[in-house]
Amino acid sequence: MTEPLVVIRKLKKHYKIEKQFLKAVDDVSFEIYPGETLGLVGESGCGKSTLGRTLLKLEEACSGEILFNGIDILKLSQREFKPLRRNIQMIFQDPYASLNPRMTTRDIIAEPLDIHRLFNREERQKRVEELLHLVGLNTSYAGRFPHELSGGQRQRIGIARALAVNPSFLVCDEPISALDVSVQAQIVTLLKKLQNDLGLTYLFIAHDLAMVKYLSSRVAVMYLGNLVELATSDALYATPLHPYTQALLSAIPIPDPKIEKNRSRIVLQGEVPSALNPPPGCVFSTRCPYAKEICHRIKPAWKEIEGEKGHFVACHLVKGNEEK
Repeated sequence: MTEPLVVIRKLKKHYKIEKQFLKAVDDVSFEIYPGETLGLVGESGCGKSTLGRTLLKLEEACSGEILFNGIDILKLSQREFKPLRRNIQMIFQDPYASLNPRMTTRDIIAEPLDIHRLFNREERQKRVEELLHLVGLNTSYAGRFPHELSGGQRQRIGIARALAVNPSFLVCDEPISALDVSVQAQIVTLLKKLQNDLGLTYLFIAHDLAMVKYLSSRVAVMYLGNLVELATSDALYATPLHPYTQALLSAIPIPDPKIEKNRSRIVLQGEVPSALNPPPGCVFSTRCPYAKEICHRIKPAWKEIEGEKGHFVACHLVKGNEEK
């Protein structure tokens, strides 16, 4: 069996706010295999982006392990991590805010090359031109500034910058959410082509559940800093086990007005609890329509479903996960 490229074990990222701790990422464990796309979904504020930034050490984890090719990057200093950072890059959500408005496209794309001192001036120019062609732009864009580009073009520049140092793993932090629908499809098609051509591995963070299904081989569902379910894309969308996953998937619109009008949706009651004061037991218990007394007392274990290899869930209500 293929060894995982990225292994996350009991990862925690808490922020101290006065005398309390905001649990943005709380005891999260999963693996990502070479060449796959792991989709990460959940409501706004559930900790998806914080998790992605922690994987790149843009945020310092409080505890846990992040193994990349067997190396625990949390034990590395910034100096020790720098050579490894070439293999782990990020595509940011906002294609305008993530680009320096004072730099030309050429300098934005070449910045990682300069930081890692990979090419001389002539080779640098050639590499920038290669990257522009790779993301579907011609070389005339090299001298333009971000404000002279459309949203889709800016995001292509962001992708080119991420690919400049030949990474093997990309964290895609909602890379299409700020784009028009037609442009979203173009960027997703580009990401899929780049993955096939370059053998890339993605952590794809998004709100669009339909797009996640199209792009991802496996999908993880996050709620209030915790993973609640993880399975192959087909298994998760066909037979979701966690009540939160079921509610999320019921919200996906169906492009047939008759079916859409007559189908039933799961409408959750109440608001998402504060990460400063999460409920005891299961973090979803305050909104779960099926919650039992045990759900309010004991946090469910993160377990693989018996007979369903690779399908993990944290719920007392799922057969095999009941507290003994």
